[in-house]
Amino acid sequence: MTLKIEAKGLRYAVGGAGILKGVNLAVGRGEVVCVTGPSGSGKSTLLRALNRLVEPDEGEVYLDGVPTKTMDPLALRRRVGMIFQLPALSGETVEEAILYGPRLLGRGADVADLLGAVGLDPELASRSPQSLSVGQQQRVSIARALALEPEVLLMDEPTSALDEAARDRIEGLVRDLNRREGLTFVIVSHDLGQVERLADRVVLVDAGRTAGEWDRDEFDGGGSEKVRRLVSGRS
Repeated sequence: MTLKIEAKGLRYAVGGAGILKGVNLAVGRGEVVCVTGPSGSGKSTLLRALNRLVEPDEGEVYLDGVPTKTMDPLALRRRVGMIFQLPALSGETVEEAILYGPRLLGRGADVADLLGAVGLDPELASRSPQSLSVGQQQRVSIARALALEPEVLLMDEPTSALDEAARDRIEGLVRDLNRREGLTFVIVSHDLGQVERLADRVVLVDAGRTAGEWDRDEFDGGGSEKVRRLVSGRS
């Protein structure tokens, strides 16, 4: 496996309370890795540490073997994009929302192609983002990230606020982008059904530490039950 993004020994505390307590994560190029675990275990903080939305107190994150702390944070975030649980789109139109990042770099992007890539009608480009459903807004968020041509896409509970149909569309989009573009994904999810549907590998985080790791076959063969017990609070 050729590593694309890697975290080693990440520690992070707020007000003396440890959130990450030595987390390790290794993601191969073109992999879909799902990170799961109980609420409050540090999953979202780990995700934010991967593109320096938070700065770890200890440990290192590497992108293609290069420490990310040596990189300009904005340049890093263009290569390692982020999709949040709830979409937050700026601009008066969908087109403006998608072009926000490219315009900061002094370049454009093909909005119609990007909307098509996420399964949306290009005619939505002139609509207000707030006039769209939450599921459509989430796909616009993905189009906005794709406009910067990222190498890795981080997704933090991307479908938890969506209905089943919208969730299925986002999951199909992840599979399509991974297969067609070779895009690497790190997805935080508490939805174990989603984890089983999407993951090439599953990483369990518990109490700020890496507590287990399985490939797809190992997870289907028994790892999922351990994770299910922990996430549900059963012993």
